[in-house]
Amino acid sequence: MEEKKSKKQIIMDAALDLFSEKGYAAVGVDEIGAAAGVKGPAIYHYFKGKEAILNELLNVYEEYYGSRFGNACDDLPIPDTLDEFIRESLERLDFTIHDPQIRKFRKVITIEQFRNDTVRELATNHFLNNTIDLNRTILTELIQKGQVKDYDPDIVAFEFTAPVSALIALVDREPEKEEMAMKMIRSHMEHFKTIYGA
Repeated sequence: MEEKKSKKQIIMDAALDLFSEKGYAAVGVDEIGAAAGVKGPAIYHYFKGKEAILNELLNVYEEYYGSRFGNACDDLPIPDTLDEFIRESLERLDFTIHDPQIRKFRKVITIEQFRNDTVRELATNHFLNNTIDLNRTILTELIQKGQVKDYDPDIVAFEFTAPVSALIALVDREPEKEEMAMKMIRSHMEHFKTIYGA
């Protein structure tokens, strides 16, 4: 049985939907309230304003994403083989592309990264730095285990991550190209294994 959402969560869900469709600047507090079924100034019982709603969304979904995707600061179980690393990477990718809330979250930070300094930094970390850091941590261990050629882990992690990030952005813009993008990602990972597998 699905847990009943709080009014605050309903407001946040409505804001996420609207921000991902129209952008933060084009949405007013009254529109968020109407979409959430909150009349008049009652929305201010839950949030100080629209910026507070955005900040809460950024915090909640970055934490949610990190808990499901993982990050380099976690005590990660390191895969034993390069094949296992690739399999786990594809599982993370499946979550990233198909979780509906994360897709909306990504759209919001893609749109707002050009208007908001906090969101710009979050976007850089979300789209590139955090994933490179995670992959560097794992690939460094795989180098030490003799599964990956002994090469600069920063470069190896970047070479693994950057094409995948670019293709995720393509799928966000053009969802109809997901099948083609996934085929390219799998080919990229097989090529990576050929080049860097020990």
